[in-house]
Amino acid sequence: MKGDCPSASLNRHLSCRWRFLPQVSLFWSGVAIAVLLSIFLHFQFPIPALAQVEPQPSSPLSLPAPQVHPLPLTLAQWADSSNQGDYFSEITPTELGYLVWSRLPVKVYVQPPTEALVGGNRSQAWFEVVTQAVQEWNAYLPLEQIDSFEAADISIWRSTPPIEGWQEGNLRARSAETRYQIYRVRPVNAPAYLTQRFNILLRPSQTDHYIRAAARHELGHALGIWGHSLSETDALYFSQVRNPPQISARDVNTLKRIYEQPTRLGWALD
Repeated sequence: MKGDCPSASLNRHLSCRWRFLPQVSLFWSGVAIAVLLSIFLHFQFPIPALAQVEPQPSSPLSLPAPQVHPLPLTLAQWADSSNQGDYFSEITPTELGYLVWSRLPVKVYVQPPTEALVGGNRSQAWFEVVTQAVQEWNAYLPLEQIDSFEAADISIWRSTPPIEGWQEGNLRARSAETRYQIYRVRPVNAPAYLTQRFNILLRPSQTDHYIRAAARHELGHALGIWGHSLSETDALYFSQVRNPPQISARDVNTLKRIYEQPTRLGWALD
């Protein structure tokens, strides 16, 4: 999927040490209204992010009104018979609304093992456990694992994030990093629209157990859960735990509520 960026930039940085602490910086330039969101998540999984700004188009961007997309069938059919509740109150929408995927299945690229990667057997194991995390979320939102990162909505890379800056007298090596961009897509014979694209970096030197947990956690964010749970029994718990949980009913309940919310993403631009 190819597109161009809106014509001004909006950067939101979120960094935390076991918490979700947003900091927002907003800039609308002159005649061109633009939207390029670069959002950093930093957990003690941990996850900060990095953004890239692309050339601005010359024409201004008129944003659509927030609307609710039809609920995906997998979520429409989901029912929590135990009524475990959710943590929707911990989810913060972006300036464009909630991060809802409007075109399904969401295409996911997982970096495959190659001989060029150091530690061939480990790279194969990394690929397999990350693929398992993709399959876990596929039960609740349609995902398609593809071989081309150029066509992917979410790309997951076997890569160690940059070392975190000096904090409290220590340099911290991060184990994961996630980022997303908002950009404009111009389909043939159809109106242009805004959509999101995610990149996730996962440090390969972790044990398979924690790589799978980090992938599960980060995919939850990339699928729309832009916040954290306060319960350690949820995959989106804000802190790393000794025995990472599976995707919980509360995780899915929260995802379903998010997809019932309005967003500007996916709707036709004027």
